[in-house]
Amino acid sequence: MSPQRLAGLPAGRRGKYAVLLLWLALLVAAGPLAVKLGEVQDNSTLGALPAGAESSRAVQRAETAFPGSRHPLAIAVYVRDTGLTPADRARVDADRAAFAAHADGGAVSPPVAAADGRALLLSLPVSPDDERRADAVGALKDRLADGAPPGLRTALTGEAAAEHDVFDAFSGMDGALLLATALTVALLLLVTYRSPVLWLIPLVAVAVANQLAGAVVYLLARHAGLAVDFQSQTILTVLVFGVGVDYALLLIARYREELRRHADRHTAMAVALRRSAGAVCASAATVAIGLLCLLAADLPATRGLGPVGAVGIAAALLAMTTLLPAVLVLCGRWLFWPFVPRYAPGADTRDRAADHGVWRRIAGLVAGRPRAVWLGTAAALAALTLGIGNLGLGLPDDESFTTEVGSVAGQRLIAAHYPGGSAAPAEILAAAGTADRVVAAARAVPGVAEVGAPEPSADGRWVRVPAVLAGAPDSDAARDTVTRLRAAVHAVPDARALVGGRTATLLDEERTVNRDNRVVIPLVLAVVLVILVLLLRSLVAPLLLMASVVLSYAAAMGAAGLVLDALGHPRLFVGVPLQAFLFLVALGVDYTIFLMTRAREEVARIGHRPGVLRALTVTGGVVTSAGVVLAATFGALLVLPLVPSVQMGVIVALGILLDTLLVRSLLIPALTLDLGTRTWWPGRLARRSPQPVPAEPALART
Repeated sequence: MSPQRLAGLPAGRRGKYAVLLLWLALLVAAGPLAVKLGEVQDNSTLGALPAGAESSRAVQRAETAFPGSRHPLAIAVYVRDTGLTPADRARVDADRAAFAAHADGGAVSPPVAAADGRALLLSLPVSPDDERRADAVGALKDRLADGAPPGLRTALTGEAAAEHDVFDAFSGMDGALLLATALTVALLLLVTYRSPVLWLIPLVAVAVANQLAGAVVYLLARHAGLAVDFQSQTILTVLVFGVGVDYALLLIARYREELRRHADRHTAMAVALRRSAGAVCASAATVAIGLLCLLAADLPATRGLGPVGAVGIAAALLAMTTLLPAVLVLCGRWLFWPFVPRYAPGADTRDRAADHGVWRRIAGLVAGRPRAVWLGTAAALAALTLGIGNLGLGLPDDESFTTEVGSVAGQRLIAAHYPGGSAAPAEILAAAGTADRVVAAARAVPGVAEVGAPEPSADGRWVRVPAVLAGAPDSDAARDTVTRLRAAVHAVPDARALVGGRTATLLDEERTVNRDNRVVIPLVLAVVLVILVLLLRSLVAPLLLMASVVLSYAAAMGAAGLVLDALGHPRLFVGVPLQAFLFLVALGVDYTIFLMTRAREEVARIGHRPGVLRALTVTGGVVTSAGVVLAATFGALLVLPLVPSVQMGVIVALGILLDTLLVRSLLIPALTLDLGTRTWWPGRLARRSPQPVPAEPALART
């Protein structure tokens, strides 16, 4: 059975009941599994690097040579601006004794005093077990907040505290994001359909799709080793709701159109499914395969996002092409009340563009001076790209949250009273026989503030040497220092030295992301181009579309530069540009797919110019609504308290709006008209003579 005939099953008189029973069974099975998705969430990949990165190899060596020593650190900082008092020091001593109960192994470092006499530090390792570590950090925070002498400022920072702050900030945010997304979609559907009932149907269908996607991801994580973190789980919700509603809008618009042409709603739905299946499936394939291109990335957090997102797209496609049509057909025409589409004999010969007044006028504008329209639109997009200059790459740790958290406050207190890298020194691991030479080489490196005494491993083969950097751990100066430090210790003969630590990890992360950008971006472009060539059976049109989405991406980054600079978040997290590129190319090209597949259908019937104009007119409203819905769902990411989520939401939302309102509405139609039938080269439409149609001249002259 062909895919199109299979897609027609939900429209059947008996088939719709079978489809509904199948989905009821799926929902009963999927619901309990989807609720468990949080149980398999593994956020260790968020900060993980490829095994071949030097910082990863340093961690591996340290775990082997110094077993039990690679536990996350919690660092308590105490500051009094006028100088620490005896009461303050007594409090620190009391805290140190109390902290021993929560330290892994019971060891808490002696207090480390700042040179200015205004600050003290206590550091302790905490359990590597997630649950025990969370309990320990929570107890440490409570102790610091309880009864400190007046005027003494305290904070808990370090890797363990920063991790705890992330999870604390996200506590309950899954529900908040889901609620914000659902309310946004519901409001936009209500405005779009102006019906008290119809908006509920796609919302319920997409909610069911979200449950199915969550269940499948849970099973893959539990039994197939799929990596799921809170980032990919968040994107899963946004993708399913945004893309699912897009497909629903496209299908319902086509169904409404066919209801006027067919007396029987089953026939109308079958025709709507057949005629929209190509565009919807091509859209889903573009996004899903584009997401799977992330499997070529080296950064684990980026790589894990691909399969999770692809599952969401597949679930949305399945629900919108089976469950949604079955429910629409079962309920009948009354769902559209008060604007019920009635069967009108002779609707086949009626100019459907007459029902779209606003988009008929826009089509007329494009038709009047197509070259001026596409040149002007391209110039506007190019002008927006200038805003990229406001963006920087590399988000400092103390700017990662939209609100102040304890670990960030602690970092700032340490930076004000200690060398910048005191909270996260670099760590050199080298052969024991070369310890003196390695220490001497490290001390000679500009930017290294202090080099500690070598600590030998139990077997005597290795030493571990801490190196405090002058710059803050996440600063460009610290990264440059680590680069010099690595070069210096690597040059020591037979040392087999490795440099790890927080700054080294950030440096390796930046290099990994740069490699992923060079590999994944061309791969995504190539995959999307192949899909467009197969769909449109042309070479020229796909190349035009690809050029347009790349320009749109650059414009989106520029527009986001202006907005994020105004919001105070212009420094991008290193993984954001690649992920935003993927979403904007894969999702942004959707709207031109919807336009161009309809244009190809109309051009085959009535010729190039009237066909393109009719396609723009009849798809304009629904595709614009779809774009606004998808942009709004990504905009829901702004409710999350992490700056990278806000950055992703702003960039993708702006990019989708640019694709919807400028690229698909003006740039592509105008370019297509200016090129004429060459758009479809080398396909048969490039050689086809236009056929005049009586209903079209008014549109062509508008």
